Amino acid sequence: MTKKPERIFVKGNEAIARGALAAKCKCFFGYPITPQNDIPEFMSTEMIKAGGDFVQAESEVAAANMLLGAAASGVRSMTSSSSPGMSLKQEAISYMAGSEVPAVIVNMNRGGPGLGDIGPAQGDYYQSTRGGGHGDYRHFTMAPGTVQEAYDLTIRAFDIAFEHRTPVLILGDAILGQMKEPIDPWVPENIDEEAGRDWAITGKTADREKRLIKSLFLMEGELAGQNKHLQAKYDAWEDLSECEQFECEDADLIICAYGSIGRIAKSAVRKFRKEGKKVGLFRPITLYPFPSKDLKALAEQGKRFLTIEHNLGQMVDDVRLAIRTVADSDFYPIYPGNLPTPDELEEPILKCLEGK
Repeated sequence: MTKKPERIFVKGNEAIARGALAAKCKCFFGYPITPQNDIPEFMSTEMIKAGGDFVQAESEVAAANMLLGAAASGVRSMTSSSSPGMSLKQEAISYMAGSEVPAVIVNMNRGGPGLGDIGPAQGDYYQSTRGGGHGDYRHFTMAPGTVQEAYDLTIRAFDIAFEHRTPVLILGDAILGQMKEPIDPWVPENIDEEAGRDWAITGKTADREKRLIKSLFLMEGELAGQNKHLQAKYDAWEDLSECEQFECEDADLIICAYGSIGRIAKSAVRKFRKEGKKVGLFRPITLYPFPSKDLKALAEQGKRFLTIEHNLGQMVDDVRLAIRTVADSDFYPIYPGNLPTPDELEEPILKCLEGK
């Protein structure tokens, strides 16, 4: 059962912040960078009203390490940033993955490389799905395509983080963060903030053993054992993968796209359908774990594939890995710095349909 407040009209950034509060987030640590600034701005007042703590840190590095500290004590905590800021957070995120500390991290992706610009892009896919920092690790990664999904997936992110003791990344961009849509907010009932915290550092008491959270393993075979344990956890996430399949059942050509490009591609698919052309959309919602089995099932039906991304080619690697024994995927890049429209996607889609 859930409580459902009135429908509201909000930006994607605000939807994420509201979703975090609905999930009982109690600590937020941030630093200003466009295009995610609405999140810390909203949290700076609303987190306090909710009885939590808001800190504008002196840097992204500081914010990430504050997140590590709060999350290690079992508190539901979050940080947010945009691409260059995320690069600065990677050391702490690697420590969190290595020591299995749960938290939610938001990246509203901007153009790059370098400082780039403040417009939308999808250049952080590799960073988001390959760990991003040093060492062998992954974290759960989700990519909302609507403002409602931004709200819903933020709530889910906290559940996954604590159930699996992992950082969870929500990956958006300037389109998702800045556009407004109506959403139906909901509040999960009966969140037990104390449940599942038997690992948390809360101060030793007389009635329990001391607890230790660490990512340093120096004894012979200890690190290998930890990495084997982590990999088994990552493998088990395969059952949690999620995707949207739109008009895929009878499609000859499947467009693979995620996030804001997924919704733009969906508009192009609708137009082709009106013209009688059999085009569908496969939109991963979890980027890690990638919904490989669902995509391979489509490939086994003899369908063709075109991957469209707002980068020079990143998710296309996961698409090709998923279908490699059955099919391949063409690729169409949208260069960061350009803002695509559904009409601009028609030509590459049409070429693939015609086999050119």
